[in-house]
Amino acid sequence: MAEMIRYEHVDISYNKRMVVHDAHFSAQEGEILGIVGESGSGKSTLIKAAMGLLGRDGLVTRGDIWYKGKDLPDLSSKEMRKICGSEIGMIFQMAGNSFCPIRTVRNQLYETVREHKKIEKNEFEDQAQELLAKFGFEDPKRVLDSYPFELSGGMQQRVGIAAAMLLKPKILMADEPTSALDVSVQKQVVEEMLMVRETFGTTILLVTHNLGVIRAMADNMLVLHQGETMEYGKTKEILAHPQSEYTQKLLSAVPKLRR
Repeated sequence: MAEMIRYEHVDISYNKRMVVHDAHFSAQEGEILGIVGESGSGKSTLIKAAMGLLGRDGLVTRGDIWYKGKDLPDLSSKEMRKICGSEIGMIFQMAGNSFCPIRTVRNQLYETVREHKKIEKNEFEDQAQELLAKFGFEDPKRVLDSYPFELSGGMQQRVGIAAAMLLKPKILMADEPTSALDVSVQKQVVEEMLMVRETFGTTILLVTHNLGVIRAMADNMLVLHQGETMEYGKTKEILAHPQSEYTQKLLSAVPKLRR
């Protein structure tokens, strides 16, 4: 199976303060890699670094992030613009915040696709409706006609996933995609992301603090604490036999239901 992305000894800093140290891992084609840890451990920073979304104060100070033989942090903004969206997609924690509230979902999705390829509006319409139907929307046309504020939080998140998949990227970065949702909608989002992997063979880097989501989705997992890698390997093995004291504490903190 082909390797899709590799982080090699990556250090990341904000305002010269290191927040991620010596991150070293990879993800294969069709793999779901879960990145877990408490808030502030550097999870989101890792995937934002690959997308060039660290902002003015963030910087990869050491190491490489390889994609198709290219070191992503070394690429120009013009080169990254071609890759982001079409080859590496992103789902944000609050998808609704990434939509413009005064433009319809249709217009925003069409503009996104047009940034990367020429497509007639009727062809886009067919593709968008077909994709939204795959994500369980019974009336895709109504969703496209809607303004973001007319959709529930769960619907916005699911439309966000569909929007990220319109260009069929090889890699999907998911930043806490379920944390702002209630349990029933979380289940829908998990099922839809698994469907994305099954349908498109997409590699997914999933950032979350929810070990239940990791257990349900991730083939492999990376455990971070204060920017340091505590464990990295097969999800089932780490959950069953955690080696680091920090991972053991994480697992012991998960609420357990008694009969």
